[in-house]
Amino acid sequence: MSDDNWLAGVRFGPDGLVPVVAQESRSGDVLMVAYANREALERTAATGSAHYYSRSRGALWRKGETSGHHQAVHEIRIDCDGDAVLYRVEQTGPACHTGARTCFAAAAAPDGGTVAGDDPGGHVLTRLAATIARRAVERPAGSYTAQLLDRGVPKVSQKVGEEAVEVVVAANAEEPERLASEAADLLYHLLVLLEARGVPLDAVWRELEQRENTR
Repeated sequence: MSDDNWLAGVRFGPDGLVPVVAQESRSGDVLMVAYANREALERTAATGSAHYYSRSRGALWRKGETSGHHQAVHEIRIDCDGDAVLYRVEQTGPACHTGARTCFAAAAAPDGGTVAGDDPGGHVLTRLAATIARRAVERPAGSYTAQLLDRGVPKVSQKVGEEAVEVVVAANAEEPERLASEAADLLYHLLVLLEARGVPLDAVWRELEQRENTR
């Protein structure tokens, strides 16, 4: 990312800054929003490490220089109007200074307050995996997920096999809506199996990312 010609398409504000959104490259989750000046963008492109400009300190800063929670930038994208920039990153540790994985951990509630959570509104599988992980810890009464996990890996593996067969049957002999439903069942049970084995969904994203340009 050493070619700086793309910078001609960035529309900096009167203060010389442009907003930058940091997005997790594998899951698509939104992690944070900060600002960058031209030098910050140049350094990010040159080093592959996310740089921003602090409006409060009036200084350039590299993400993780004090916390150790670095952002390796895989790609830089520019908004269609040029007035915003997107960093697609691999995040080390939490992105937020509060210790949350995302800076968008608080959701607006109907009563006018906020609801705390670690959901940046990213990929549905990421959200589902997080729910399954909570069920594994809390084991709420009546939870089908908790019941499956209590039965152990062999039982969950059996369910994944059964759901896979139902997907094949639906694909060959049933309506598209039925195939979609069975595929959803398979994905859900596969996520439960990953949780039962202690394999994070991010490990699957990583494998898919490595294969993205090789198939």
